[in-house]
Amino acid sequence: MNNIFISAISVIVVIVAAFFLSSRFKLSKRYDRKPEKLTSWNRQDIGEDPSTDGRSK
Repeated sequence: MNNIFISAISVIVVIVAAFFLSSRFKLSKRYDRKPEKLTSWNRQDIGEDPSTDGRSK
């Protein structure tokens, strides 16, 4: 029973440490996947309607 308790505490500590470290260290900007110029495909991904490309009816 004592070993199970120690193992559970250890797992919780490791999970908390992993979340803390992942929030503290961010990836560099070169890994960001934001396009410099929005294409019609990119605009669809963010929810914009590419058919309204500045054209009026």
